[in-house]
Amino acid sequence: MPKKARPAGDGKEQGPAPKQVKVEAACGPSSPLNFDSPSGLFESFISPIKTETFFKEFWEQKPLLIQRDDPALATYYQSLFRLSDLKSLCSWGIYYGRDVNVCRCVHGKKKVLNKDGRVHFLQLRQDFDQKRATIQFHQPQRFKDELWRIQEKLECYFGSLVGSNVYITPAGAQGLPPHYDDVEVFILQLEGEKHWRLYQPTVPLAREYSVEAEDRIGRPTHEFTLKPGDLLYFPRGTIHQADTPEGLAHSTHVTISTYQSSSWGDFLLDTISGLVFDTAKADVALRAGIPRQLLLQAESIAVATRLSGFLRMLADRLEGTKELPSADMKKDFAMNRLPPYYMGDRAKLVAPGGQLPGLDSTVRLQFRDHVVLTVGPYQDPSDETRGEMVYVYHSLRNRRDTHMMGNETESYGLRFPLSYMDALKQIWNSSAISVKDLKLTTDEEKQNLGFFYPGGGGGLEFKMNIQGHNTLAFVIGLPLTSRTS
Repeated sequence: MPKKARPAGDGKEQGPAPKQVKVEAACGPSSPLNFDSPSGLFESFISPIKTETFFKEFWEQKPLLIQRDDPALATYYQSLFRLSDLKSLCSWGIYYGRDVNVCRCVHGKKKVLNKDGRVHFLQLRQDFDQKRATIQFHQPQRFKDELWRIQEKLECYFGSLVGSNVYITPAGAQGLPPHYDDVEVFILQLEGEKHWRLYQPTVPLAREYSVEAEDRIGRPTHEFTLKPGDLLYFPRGTIHQADTPEGLAHSTHVTISTYQSSSWGDFLLDTISGLVFDTAKADVALRAGIPRQLLLQAESIAVATRLSGFLRMLADRLEGTKELPSADMKKDFAMNRLPPYYMGDRAKLVAPGGQLPGLDSTVRLQFRDHVVLTVGPYQDPSDETRGEMVYVYHSLRNRRDTHMMGNETESYGLRFPLSYMDALKQIWNSSAISVKDLKLTTDEEKQNLGFFYPGGGGGLEFKMNIQGHNTLAFVIGLPLTSRTS
């Protein structure tokens, strides 16, 4: 059996480390992160590494370790989540399995020590102290405002869901065996110290989670200790394990992860069905029936040759396609991401007001980072005719408390005829545009695009500037009422 991982030697860094950046307080970020924009947040998040350098040299390629000697930043990190926060969180009503896992690594395997039902703090603390168990807290951004603030901006920056887990491990203990994940990982060390070992991936850019036996992964390629204020990044597929050194206080770190199922392969799967549907409407060859008894045959060489011809035809059609159809990815992202960070009355965030816009009004898109625009199929329920429409989804009404928890979610947005696409793009791509300049046939259509739709299906907000006064209005359209699990 593989041995349980232990702290290396005297706890000092051993072996080659990933790219390391040691930052003195005067050089690195000495104040909380920059929340002025998604790009500003990420730039400060990985400071002093430049964004261009990060994506050119590290993203999906190799680990990055940023060690910071910055007391102000360390204090800020510690405020994101502490061991002491668990007492109040337990009083709010959290449950084993859904919100918390209690586990430890035993002989290279994960042993889950969960109880049933609601988590009680005294029992949780007893398992932590006496059984040296790790407490894994799922998606703390549901409860911790500053993590919500960080992850919401990162979702805007990456255009992908961003989840998180907090790991609290007592001294001389390890919670998880060596494994790799199917997500890009950013580790923020919040409390104490954590000893890390990284190994060469067996499956680069892995598409699934997997535990690896320690006797199969060889020697670490990187070994180091994280302290409060430090940041570690590694690509999906990177094999890793971590433990809290003996003789020290407990360790708390948060794992912020993104880019699950966001590869080119995933995007191709998402778009190919719509592309085939559109092409089949125009090309009778794709509408012709397959050979008799094809599904009963064991050999498929001739069929593969025929399919390769169709794929080349689709590739040729794709070259000239302006609007890529998206079956699920864009909608799923809009439906399941965090709502905008806002500490006031959320009803006021999305409430319309003021006059309806006229032809001389100026409009601009508000919350652009929380809106997706896509083309998709539509079937008219009255006559069952099928066609395509423009879909506009937003996340302004999404629920923070269910983020990344696998709950049933509702889509918010609108749909428009394809003839509205150019006008919607004008609004999308402009900082501000006059209603009369929208690329629509009639003045009525132009004004309707900015009208408030009072239905219960939500709406896409625009900021209006009418006669010098800022007002809010929703675009008009047909409400979307779909749900997904």
